[in-house]
Amino acid sequence: MKRKLAIGGAAVLAAAASILLSVPPADAAVGLHVSGRNIVEANGQTFIMRGVNHPHVWFTNQTSSFADIKAAGANTVRVVLGSGKRWGPSTDVGTVISLCKQNRLICVLEVHDTTGFGEEGAAASLDEAVDYWISQKSALVGEENYVVINIGNEPIGNNNAAQWIGATTAAIQKMRANGFEHLLMVDAPNWGQDWQFVMRDNAQTILDADSQHNTVLSIHMYSVFSPAASIVDYLNRFQANGWPLVIGEFGWRFRDGEVDHDTILAEANARGLGYLGWSWSGNTDPILDMTVNFNPAQLTTWGERIINGANGIRATAREATIYRGTSPSTAPPSSTPPTSTPPTSAPPSSSPPPTGSRGCTATYAIVNQWPGGFQGEVRVTAGAAAISGWTVTWTFANGQSISQAWNATVSSTGASVTARNVSYNGRLDAGASASFGFLGSWNGANTVPAVSCTAT
Repeated sequence: MKRKLAIGGAAVLAAAASILLSVPPADAAVGLHVSGRNIVEANGQTFIMRGVNHPHVWFTNQTSSFADIKAAGANTVRVVLGSGKRWGPSTDVGTVISLCKQNRLICVLEVHDTTGFGEEGAAASLDEAVDYWISQKSALVGEENYVVINIGNEPIGNNNAAQWIGATTAAIQKMRANGFEHLLMVDAPNWGQDWQFVMRDNAQTILDADSQHNTVLSIHMYSVFSPAASIVDYLNRFQANGWPLVIGEFGWRFRDGEVDHDTILAEANARGLGYLGWSWSGNTDPILDMTVNFNPAQLTTWGERIINGANGIRATAREATIYRGTSPSTAPPSSTPPTSTPPTSAPPSSSPPPTGSRGCTATYAIVNQWPGGFQGEVRVTAGAAAISGWTVTWTFANGQSISQAWNATVSSTGASVTARNVSYNGRLDAGASASFGFLGSWNGANTVPAVSCTAT
């Protein structure tokens, strides 16, 4: 399995004290939280994870990957950390959170040392994972809008998978007893694949263990989920019961014919389920790498599929609303909701934005650039009155062209580019902003064009 070789175990086999507290209503949760079977932000807006796993603990120098993952269109990154039992310890949690926020990504943080506990002798217990989170509490408190705590990765192997019920219940209760108010994520046993259906058949018990009713379940889909029917049946059970679920890991294939990724992507999109593919780069088995040597300009077959394919990240990801009004280089303040006023300093533009152009202005920025390619972003800001839609136009001066775009419908005729809002970001209150991004190519020069905005 990926850097963690334990997936082979699943492929081959195809209390802490109870806390008697009153249960607050779902809307009392702070930051990201569960509402029914959905994850929602503090403002009640549904958030569907679309992202990738980044093996940070083994490649701590690959900090540019956060920007690269954002440039690929993701809205979430699941970050591999170590408690010190097997890897790490990861003492840079604050830095990781800052990198997520700077790049407008929701940050799912997970302890990897628990992988295969009960079967993998060196693995940490979930209780030990909670001790790690307690040790990092100062970096986590106040980040509930941006951070999901995935208590432990694939915390039970195939030996006595039923122990997962008590261990997971105790871990959730210990987190709450120690004051954590974050959205919690818990992985299934059987190396995450739940082929014995322990998580599926005891889901309600786990959800009820959380005094804040703020836990999402996570299934990892690899070789156990090769037939499409197995994927559909598993997801049907959770949907029918209204249980919150995320596909926290899945791959393209581990061996030929394994992992029906097309069905996973299609079903997740149709059901509004979040998914996080494994993994950005760095696997001992490169089949599951999305990029070659962490180079975003060298996507593998898997990378092309999950990023640019049908039901993939670019086609379905929507940025968290908490990041509206922030630039990619400026992290939002901790624990502070976004303001409805525009940022105090606009992203760099070739010229001051036109004033009052039928109710909106636009600024164009080059977020990242590499030989032959670049990532651009345009931010649209409403004027003195609310608008119901917007159109942004510009003309490239140096032969640049756009290959991919997100959060807008972008068309080109020669050097002229037109971008129109999509259904969810056209309406803006007075002074509010929305942004869209794109990938493009360039050769020789890549000057910033003047842009204009027309509102409806």
